[in-house]
Amino acid sequence: MMADTMVADAEMTQADWRSNLREIGAREGFCEELGKQHTALFVERGKTLIVTFENLDHVYDRASDRMPWGYGFVESRNWSMLGMMAHDWTWYRDEAVWDFFDRLRDEGFFERFDKVVFYGASMGAYAASVFSAAAPGATVILISPQATLDREVAPWEERYRKAWRRDYRTRYGYGPEMVAGAGDVHLFYDPRNRLDSMHAALFQGENVTKYRCRFMGHRIASLWIQLGLLKPIVEACVAGTLTPGTFYKWMRARRENPRFQKELLSTLVKEGRPKLIMRYCEAVLARRRGPNFRKALRAAR
Repeated sequence: MMADTMVADAEMTQADWRSNLREIGAREGFCEELGKQHTALFVERGKTLIVTFENLDHVYDRASDRMPWGYGFVESRNWSMLGMMAHDWTWYRDEAVWDFFDRLRDEGFFERFDKVVFYGASMGAYAASVFSAAAPGATVILISPQATLDREVAPWEERYRKAWRRDYRTRYGYGPEMVAGAGDVHLFYDPRNRLDSMHAALFQGENVTKYRCRFMGHRIASLWIQLGLLKPIVEACVAGTLTPGTFYKWMRARRENPRFQKELLSTLVKEGRPKLIMRYCEAVLARRRGPNFRKALRAAR
């Protein structure tokens, strides 16, 4: 009985939250339910528009204000925001979403802004790449993107089985093709992640700049947050000032990050590099305590 009550309370809380989104949309832009699995929240501020894509349930569970990714950050810069949210791992493969972007394009919605930026990570990066086609000339920020989950194009993709059955061949289907008409495309990936690298290799346009984030894994953005670098990187992309030289200079900060150190050690162990393991563990232990590094050092000797 108690479990049923808790579920009911959770559902009511989420319903209240959805109602709050609709109120914000009615007051400051719009909020639309796109079919049963997607929501779009537009908040109008300045003449720069940031279009973000993420999983709605993660927004609800994670954030204290339960708003789309970057809402406070975007608002503090006086940028406008179109936050796209998915209820499930849909990869935004829904005709209701396709129709929504078709309508925005045909109504000249994106033309109201001096600058349009599409942003996403992983599933959100795939969506940012394909829907950027609705706003030619837009800046696109892709973190660990998938080019497609079409089994005939990417049969090597072993993850995301839940989304394999969806249609990636009709409107807004193939990321590398859809960004052809974009402005600057900034693509961030870990070249040591085999599957992410294979997706990144499919993006070949002259407007695509690739930034290699070695030993950062798939969840690059979360590490940037730990390093205090996500906002500066996004700001530089929006301003059009990010260069590989600046980016790699900023990335030096990762060397002192425990998560990065652990990721690098794990890679060295998997590759069976005892001499490098010893050197790296000794370097880390000279700066901080680390039981895992001490254990790895003993095993490598």
